[in-house]
Amino acid sequence: MTEWIEFATAIAAPGDLEPAFEALWQLTDHEIGAPLFTVMTFDQDTRLSTRIWSSMPEAYPPQGTKPLPESDWADLVLGQQKPFVANSIEEIAGHFADHELIQSLGCESCLNLPIVYGGRVLGTLNCLDVAGHYTPERVAHAARLVAPGALCLLRLSEVGRLSEEPVQ
Repeated sequence: MTEWIEFATAIAAPGDLEPAFEALWQLTDHEIGAPLFTVMTFDQDTRLSTRIWSSMPEAYPPQGTKPLPESDWADLVLGQQKPFVANSIEEIAGHFADHELIQSLGCESCLNLPIVYGGRVLGTLNCLDVAGHYTPERVAHAARLVAPGALCLLRLSEVGRLSEEPVQ
């Protein structure tokens, strides 16, 4: 319960959103497990995606925008608005070119949870853990993370950036 209270406190606070995204990661890790956790935004009109937060910024830094090509993954997560689950590194390799980096970080399963608000995918919570981790029960349990994820992404859309530090 502490993680939920910490998230509520962080999302309610004015100013920088970094603490809210940190609290979202802690909440996600507590609820379903996610030692590697990233948050991506998605613009349905332009089909552009941006990684805006990472639990391992040295390996997966928040960075620029990239186009999302048509794929089975995009159809499932962005079109059908359903979670993508891969529970082995082989399954991950079939969808993600960075599978060797993922494996080097001790992760061999992933859950990409679409954050849907008002019928639009705002982005995804990308959770990675050991092989076989994202069981049907954990995936079902992950649905409770959509609302906190939406709060963070909606707040980001209002503020426009994670921190109040000037951009250099």
